[in-house]
Amino acid sequence: MLQLLLSLVVLSCLGAGLAFLLEVADSYLGFYGDCEININKGEKDLKVQGGETLLSTLMEQGIFVPSACGGRGSCGYCKVRVLEGGGPLLPTETPWLEPDEVRDHVRISCQIKVRGDMDIEIPPELFLIREFRSQVESIRNLTDEIKELRLLLTNSDSITFKAGQYIQFQVPEYEECPESVYRAYSIASPAYEPDAINLIATKVPGGLATTYIHEVLKEGDEVIFNGPYGDFYLRDSDREIFFVATGSGLAPIMSILYQMAEEKNPRKATLVFGERHKKDLFYVEEIEAFKQRVPHLEVILTLSRPEEDDVWKGERGRVTNVLEKIIKNGDNKEAYLCGHPAMVESCVELLVKKGVPEALIFFDKFG
Repeated sequence: MLQLLLSLVVLSCLGAGLAFLLEVADSYLGFYGDCEININKGEKDLKVQGGETLLSTLMEQGIFVPSACGGRGSCGYCKVRVLEGGGPLLPTETPWLEPDEVRDHVRISCQIKVRGDMDIEIPPELFLIREFRSQVESIRNLTDEIKELRLLLTNSDSITFKAGQYIQFQVPEYEECPESVYRAYSIASPAYEPDAINLIATKVPGGLATTYIHEVLKEGDEVIFNGPYGDFYLRDSDREIFFVATGSGLAPIMSILYQMAEEKNPRKATLVFGERHKKDLFYVEEIEAFKQRVPHLEVILTLSRPEEDDVWKGERGRVTNVLEKIIKNGDNKEAYLCGHPAMVESCVELLVKKGVPEALIFFDKFG
């Protein structure tokens, strides 16, 4: 037994030593000099220093590729086509790529490093993504775990976005965060207010961004963000609409409801908003006001785990229980889902079974 323990200790030390040597080697040998990135067959040519990820290199050049996870490789959003110079496909990329994307040279830009000249292709609209500076006008507690930020754009700047889209919030260096990172947040405010945006942030234990927002950020501080991004927006049709949200997934749907109220949209719509406990609900008054401003809007609030002292006359159960009850068939219907990935996946499965075409189910997953 002693010999086995000694063998395990030796192997652990060897593994730690090898990891250290690899880290040192990457630090000293990871400089690749000047590199050239050709974008969209000559539409833009960049001369950059090699060694960083393609995502961060493009960002430093003012080209912002969507990345909901801020470059951690956990969302799969930052896809670009790499025609030359990307090196072999990495195991950290394959979970996010479909077989046809692999054949089409699609790569996850936060996972590959710029080690030499590259030819890439990105959607032309990404050239329109901008960086914005803003000041925190207000911070409001919506629940014990959720805060609302109102960011006022500075230097007489303004932002044009579609209701439902998101931005990437820059978290600066602070005690818990040794280097600046980005995190995605949906815009909760109306698109017709171009000089300010509202964001909703749910506190996540150990989360770099939410710890910063909940414990460090103060009114009057400067915030840098870039955007807008995303294709989660209201489609133009006459179909009946079902909005489903849990937690801070309500943010983009609020923005869409502001749009519908402003346009006096006549389409029939139902909002299903679910939380665990009554104390977790927020924007209840604002949602009730939408019922007066959106001609054919029905609102259903549901609690999955109401507490004994909750005075609650609304629905009980998960949002999927509500959908099961209110949707008889999928004829002439479309859905917009936003919240935890498990909730979204369950709702998609249910809606498809009800006959809603998958192409008419739009969603944002909040991990």
